[in-house]
Amino acid sequence: MKKTVIAAALVLSAGMASADPVEGVWQTEVDDGSYAYVTMAPCGSAYCGKISRTFKTDGEYQSPNLGKTLVIDMVPNGDGSYAGKVWRPSNDKVYIGKIQLNGDSLRLAGCVAGGLLCSKQTWQRVK
Repeated sequence: MKKTVIAAALVLSAGMASADPVEGVWQTEVDDGSYAYVTMAPCGSAYCGKISRTFKTDGEYQSPNLGKTLVIDMVPNGDGSYAGKVWRPSNDKVYIGKIQLNGDSLRLAGCVAGGLLCSKQTWQRVK
């Protein structure tokens, strides 16, 4: 029994130690009058971000986009950058996506024309 408890503790601590720094909850910038909390988590071998809460200037509201995936299949490059896709709810378009992570700040870009023209936001980690 004692060995089983020790083994379980080692597995749990190894899983926590291997969490990617992009995982967690991030607050977007205001876009079209609202902003969101996006929860970043593993999705296969990549990372995805789902809209977990939505806000307007007068407070939290129930957006029809709650639970939808905003950040799609972001693959880490090993240097704090990630590549994948992003969905913009206001125009329902998917773009080439890039992330540059720097501590509690995440720079997200949605790009067209092979990545030459990008719209960017800086998200902050929610604590």
